[in-house]
Amino acid sequence: MSTGTLTIDLDAILANWRALDAMSAGETAAVVKSDAYGLGTARVARSLAHAGARSFFVAVAEEGAALRATLGPSPAIYVFSGHMPGDADMIGDTGLIPMLNSLDQMIRHAEALPGHPFGIQLDTGMNRLGMEPGEWAAVRDVALGQSPALLISHLACADLPDHPMNRQQLHAFHEMTDGLDVPRCLANTGGVLMGPDYHFDMCRPGIGVYGGRPFADARPVVTLDLPVIQCRDLDPGETVGYANAFTAHRPTRIATVAAGYGDGILRALGPQSSLLAEDGTACPIAGRISMDLIGVDVTDLDHDPKSLQLLGTEQGVDDLADNAGTIGYEILTSLGARYLRRYIGG
Repeated sequence: MSTGTLTIDLDAILANWRALDAMSAGETAAVVKSDAYGLGTARVARSLAHAGARSFFVAVAEEGAALRATLGPSPAIYVFSGHMPGDADMIGDTGLIPMLNSLDQMIRHAEALPGHPFGIQLDTGMNRLGMEPGEWAAVRDVALGQSPALLISHLACADLPDHPMNRQQLHAFHEMTDGLDVPRCLANTGGVLMGPDYHFDMCRPGIGVYGGRPFADARPVVTLDLPVIQCRDLDPGETVGYANAFTAHRPTRIATVAAGYGDGILRALGPQSSLLAEDGTACPIAGRISMDLIGVDVTDLDHDPKSLQLLGTEQGVDDLADNAGTIGYEILTSLGARYLRRYIGG
């Protein structure tokens, strides 16, 4: 193979979802936006539905329509962006449930799809999407008269369980929703881990299902093996890659692997990261990551490897995220289209 192999362990995804589900007494949905965090919505969502997930969350209506074609008519599919202009036919035809974020969206939905299910997203302090307390107070009685399916909000700091923002948002959510006969949902992965105060009627984990922090006990989900195209010897003083970013200080063996930032391997990973040989030996990246190629120092191996591993059980998405100064979400959702995708389990 001339491209990398991305292996996605569906059994690990299901184990992570079940573990998070076991922490909550209510329903556990699954967030599958952004192509199931880059891992393939169709395969991931089908496996989760087979395991018992009855509700799914996507970012936009187009994602919801594709998911409906995959899962059929039964599961509930909620759309975080709500009811955008031009979405009425798609929402109506595919039975999506928009999470309305404003009075404008509520009017648009009521006029275009009277009687069609909807939910409400409330802003409890993140200031990203949702109705703020004053707007909600003004339209609440009208909205409740149309029987919303769900009330949600989104935690801004759930990956930091001791952050005071969590309690502030929890208090605000109670103030905006207590006493209303409508199911409620607040907890993402971090909210699930913070305990039952945050669980309400439904939890909706995302990153934890895919093996990322803050779910420290998550099973790793992805493995990425990159083929070696060529190996060469360098004398001390020779350089590798653009801008001569790596200089050999000893007789050095360099392997060039077939992947780069065109495949979603962030350039910022280079100075801090290694690839792993089959025996677990760490082989540092040598020089800059380019669009299709990466130089790797394999001097400490006793052979020329056929492939090297960037992601796996010994080096996960959060390890790479730390090396690049980012988060595991970006590592996953950046994974490119050129990889051979191999699904196991599920």
